[in-house]
Amino acid sequence: VAGAARTLNLHESGRLHLTSHSGLMLNEQGTATGTIKGTIYIHLDVASQTHVTAEVNIYPSGGSLTGHGSANYEVGGSYASFSGTLSISRGTGTYAHAHASGLRFTGSIKRVNDATTVEVSGPLSY
Repeated sequence: VAGAARTLNLHESGRLHLTSHSGLMLNEQGTATGTIKGTIYIHLDVASQTHVTAEVNIYPSGGSLTGHGSANYEVGGSYASFSGTLSISRGTGTYAHAHASGLRFTGSIKRVNDATTVEVSGPLSY
């Protein structure tokens, strides 16, 4: 018997540091705080001067969430910022049936060391 789907109104923020890079692909790790807390990994592809794509993995207690995002990208001084949307396509454990689309996905990258801040918000069903 399937259980009723639950919905969370996500409001996650993360502060991440660069763990590695390959060309314009930045691999970042940090801590997500907010509605669900846990370790967050982002593979951010800065393939152009105006657009980025991202794979986001969050590991809260009891499971994991995986999503993909796309955002406009703008460089301004010592920071670059991005703003777009993120979809959650997969989950495990507590979040085994997780899905979401059109989540707000924003952040900034400190250009001197590639430290990244990120925010994700919107409804998540699981």
